[in-house]
Amino acid sequence: MPPSSRPTADANPDLRLLFSELVRLETELWDAVEGRLRADFGVTLPVFEFMQVISRTPDCRVQDIAAELSITVGGTSKIVDRIEASAYCARSANPSDRRSSVIKLTPTGKRLLPRLTAAVDDELRKRLGTRVPDRSLVQLTKTLTKLRAGVRAQGAVGKTA
Repeated sequence: MPPSSRPTADANPDLRLLFSELVRLETELWDAVEGRLRADFGVTLPVFEFMQVISRTPDCRVQDIAAELSITVGGTSKIVDRIEASAYCARSANPSDRRSSVIKLTPTGKRLLPRLTAAVDDELRKRLGTRVPDRSLVQLTKTLTKLRAGVRAQGAVGKTA
């Protein structure tokens, strides 16, 4: 029986099924959105996500990106290196902390980000926006935000810098 048609009791949620559905949905959405960004712009989804964080974070540092995206500092630094090599961002010395750099979008990155955003929004609208009512998507977003906060409060197991 497909996962979506398995019966579950409302009072006793199947947490393994929830986990499975969340992971599969994330994978399928990631593949679709990244496929669109690669085809239209030659850019990966992490590049888009990092550029978003950089654009809205004053004096953005690698640590800020890692914290917002729940990934390691080492992995974050490597992706920032790639974005910088593509000339979408630049690092400069952090005047308040000599151990870190401040990351800013370059003019090329600032011009590209709205185009990437439009493509991501379009792809997500096609994949999610036509499936359930807007009210349900808003509620799902609130629920997932609460769940993530709860998971983060438990601590990051196995996550290293």
